[in-house]
Amino acid sequence: MSEESAPGPKESPPAAPRAGSREVWKKGGRLLSVLLAVNVLLLACTLISGGAFNKVAVYDTDVFALLTTMMLLASLWILFYLLRTVRCPDAVPYQDAHAGPIWLRGGLVLFGICTLVMDVFKTGYYSSFFECQSAIKILHPLTQAVFVIVQTYFLWVSSKDCIHVHLDLTRCGLMFTLTTNLAIWMAAIVDESVHQTHSYDSSHSNASHLRLTPDPERAGSSVGGDCSCNTAICQIFQQGYFYLYPFNIEYSLFASTMLYVMWKNVGRLLASSTHGHGHGHGHTPSRVSLFRETLFAGPILGLMLFVVGLAVFIIYEVQVSGEGGRTQQALVIYYSFNIICLGLMTLVSLSGSIIYRFDRRAMDHHKNPTRTLDVALLVGAALGQYAISYYSLVAVVVGTPRDLLGGLNLAHALLMIAQHTFQNVFIIESLHRGPPGAEPHDTTPKESCHGLTFANLDALHTLPACPPTPRLVGTNPVGPQETMAIILAPRGHWRRRCLKDISLFLLLCNVILWIMPAFGARPHFSNTVEVDFYGYSLWAAIVNICLPFGIFYRMHAVSSLLEVYVLS
Repeated sequence: MSEESAPGPKESPPAAPRAGSREVWKKGGRLLSVLLAVNVLLLACTLISGGAFNKVAVYDTDVFALLTTMMLLASLWILFYLLRTVRCPDAVPYQDAHAGPIWLRGGLVLFGICTLVMDVFKTGYYSSFFECQSAIKILHPLTQAVFVIVQTYFLWVSSKDCIHVHLDLTRCGLMFTLTTNLAIWMAAIVDESVHQTHSYDSSHSNASHLRLTPDPERAGSSVGGDCSCNTAICQIFQQGYFYLYPFNIEYSLFASTMLYVMWKNVGRLLASSTHGHGHGHGHTPSRVSLFRETLFAGPILGLMLFVVGLAVFIIYEVQVSGEGGRTQQALVIYYSFNIICLGLMTLVSLSGSIIYRFDRRAMDHHKNPTRTLDVALLVGAALGQYAISYYSLVAVVVGTPRDLLGGLNLAHALLMIAQHTFQNVFIIESLHRGPPGAEPHDTTPKESCHGLTFANLDALHTLPACPPTPRLVGTNPVGPQETMAIILAPRGHWRRRCLKDISLFLLLCNVILWIMPAFGARPHFSNTVEVDFYGYSLWAAIVNICLPFGIFYRMHAVSSLLEVYVLS
């Protein structure tokens, strides 16, 4: 794959030279689109954050109006893009095979479906007291449903595009759509934080008066009067869409990452081998078989922890929200499970990094915007959990309580830091490894057959050191000359099997560690050590800002670990 600034190859289609002449303005076009995104995002952040406080004269109808307008404009631009690329086939001369892998697009579709269900619940909730509500509250979820459908189709069919027409307009449109998703994400985060704060206030009347409180216009069910949510169906709709918020949050973040890669690929020139379709370096196998060539220890242990984690989460939610003083017992169970899970994940990640010391596969140094973004998101999103853990460390070490719960909290914070660190090291190194058979001695047939690549089937019989019945891992016909590429690997290669087990184990553990905080587990507030040390206002601000990044880290780690499993 050639560098982005390199001139187009001779085999490039006719559209490439015309677009290539514009590449001198690439930085200017990117700067223009980034400035547009920053200004729109700051406006959205101002309205959304202002609407979260009851002393600010910004109502949720203002936020809904802005988000509805942004989604309509983004949907119109997406339709223009799709129409333009259909009517002009030369508009997309190249496709980036690394962008938009099937598991990322599949996750986008899954979260998109859940978001549509959430929009149905939201529409039903606001329709329950339509007489005293603004029409924009019903129009907003309906518009979001249309936006989700249009955007999901757009990213499914166009996420690999390297478009070469209307470069500046395309960059601005992609950045505006990305900003729209970030604004939706922030609105969902604020709504969920307000909901969590309102739940905390219901059980703790001595919290600080400076905290986030639900705006009367925002929470119709809490103000009484004509807008009170008294019917059973209304309460089902209300609880339903709050529980579906995590899927909406992940959908917005998944779409944002894919849009960013598309933005990076605007006007990009690739080698002729990647024209139209294909995989630039051949890293992704044509078929992926789950649990193939694994030792089954990783998947089994991961499934056990997943099931146990679900049980712990249910017990925690029941005991914390129920009557009586069983919060202490629930926290001990919750922290004990997390300590065991995080400890195992740390050891497994460290084992994977050690295994790579014996791996002879070459490092992949090719330009890959998707991988660069994955690494940046893993490192950046981990900072949120780092911040919470260090604040907890200071509170536990400096604070006065010296009980069992304090010790568990301390161990949990330390293991959370270690687990994020070693897992990031393992994932990042895995993403930079070459595919199976990419050892430095691949192309030179010597004494050993392991990892060798042959261009002709007859060459196999000229190597006396080869075992009599080698196993063919993959064969790809390249022409009528009966030549094919054959990669030889010993059956049950221990390194590959261990890496696949490690990837699946970490994947399942990250899923359960995503489910717990995403669906309402907040030991940060149930455990009063940090609340007493920092005060509710400061601690709530820290958790509400940092925890969404920690939740996103888990789901993004799942996506990256699935790619690591495929490449192992």
